[in-house]
Amino acid sequence: MAMLRFAVFRLFTMLSTLMVVSVFVYAIINLPPGDFLSNQINELRATGQSAGIAKAEFLRQEFSMDQPIWKQYMIWMGLVPGPHGFAGMLQGEFGWSFEFDKPVSELVGGALWMTILVNLAAVVFIYAVALPLGVLAAARSKTWIDYTSAFVGYLGLATPNFLLALILFYYGNRYLNLPIGGLMDPKFEGEPMSFEKMKSVLIHLIIPTFVIGTSGAAGMMQRLRANLLDELGKPYVETARAKGMRESAMLTKYPLRVAFNPFVADIGTLIPSLVSGSVLVSVVLGLQTIGPVLLQALKSQDVFLSAFVLMFVALLTLIGTLVSDLLLALLDPRIRFGGRER
Repeated sequence: MAMLRFAVFRLFTMLSTLMVVSVFVYAIINLPPGDFLSNQINELRATGQSAGIAKAEFLRQEFSMDQPIWKQYMIWMGLVPGPHGFAGMLQGEFGWSFEFDKPVSELVGGALWMTILVNLAAVVFIYAVALPLGVLAAARSKTWIDYTSAFVGYLGLATPNFLLALILFYYGNRYLNLPIGGLMDPKFEGEPMSFEKMKSVLIHLIIPTFVIGTSGAAGMMQRLRANLLDELGKPYVETARAKGMRESAMLTKYPLRVAFNPFVADIGTLIPSLVSGSVLVSVVLGLQTIGPVLLQALKSQDVFLSAFVLMFVALLTLIGTLVSDLLLALLDPRIRFGGRER
């Protein structure tokens, strides 16, 4: 029951935070002067195209962009009715992309799933690599294993993702016959899911997963090693060893569990950092993720498209934080009860 109350409270906090974030996102998006339609109207006026100006002005009224900024936000969120009634984020209407001249939901639908797939694969890769290497480096401190893992870790942190992408782009295709660009063969695009399509997606995921996850795995491995070494130097560990407890049992039962808390807490910041850090990688590798879409939307000041993508990243951040909070509560009951059991 206590765990359920904790989960409900965290979920309520997440939803409240998301509403506050939406205010800041929409305000910041509109801070620069002008927007896509305003810039287009100025260009059309310079060339004397009155028909184009009339269409742009119609779109401004159609999507309430001629209203005060606070009212634009309320209509965008679906808190007050606009020209089409209640049709905002809360109702599943994400707005219109003026640059691409289509609904935002239609434009980013496939990119959202591809973004989730790529980043989920990167998270699995990071934890699968960082956990065993970090524990091994700490358990074999000041040996060749520790020094080798440290060298590999620093190399991963120092190598820019886009440079690693270019290197693997070339050598992976030349020597391992790995596919170049995209997340599936072009013949599968728009086709229903099948075994062959899934196989193509998994093969195409190899290089992006390795490139995006390398720096995250290197940093997490170093943090886990440092946390575990700190725990291994505490008196209770020496007492356990003096009583003859086996090294492996002692390591997994006490120090690793304590050192694992920050490791789990990293989930909340890991997911958004992967999304933001993979923009250049997505451009280099030709991935159909949300990163290139956000980059183009910000450049062209496409308000609704930019706001939706940023809200999506914020949602990923909050979901990651919620997951990490729940896992930490399972690992350490003190977090769940907040010390009230005393």
